Amino acid sequence: MSAQRGVANPVHGRSAGPGDAPVSRIDGMLARARARLRRVGPVEAAQEIADGALLVDIRPAAQRAAEGEIPDALVIERNVLEWRLDPTSDARLPVATGDDLRVLVICSEGYTSSLAAAALQELGLHRATDVVGGYHAWAAAGLPTSS
Repeated sequence: MSAQRGVANPVHGRSAGPGDAPVSRIDGMLARARARLRRVGPVEAAQEIADGALLVDIRPAAQRAAEGEIPDALVIERNVLEWRLDPTSDARLPVATGDDLRVLVICSEGYTSSLAAAALQELGLHRATDVVGGYHAWAAAGLPTSS
């Protein structure tokens, strides 16, 4: 299913189209998150990274070890993402220089990254978004990975 049209449930495979009621609360939450994002595909993401955008990989260590890594991605696990990228946080990383930072969030399949990017927008990082299809789409597009 197109990431732009409906929301596929990653656990049960059920989906809701644009005019359908969400099949679960999390599907509704995901749809609302994605409605505020201008998501990018992996090839567009690679171009934006070449132009200075920051790719943030939020997958847990075990998932990165099993699937592979993206060279030069900044690894920030999901549970600390907001603290590390909030320019006003005492726990911020040096890269968190302001609200205009272009952040591209990537997870395994593009579900968690949508929620994470929306949370970054709520913090004021208005240019945050995520990569459609996540790491799986990145690798399938033949973009750089390492094991």
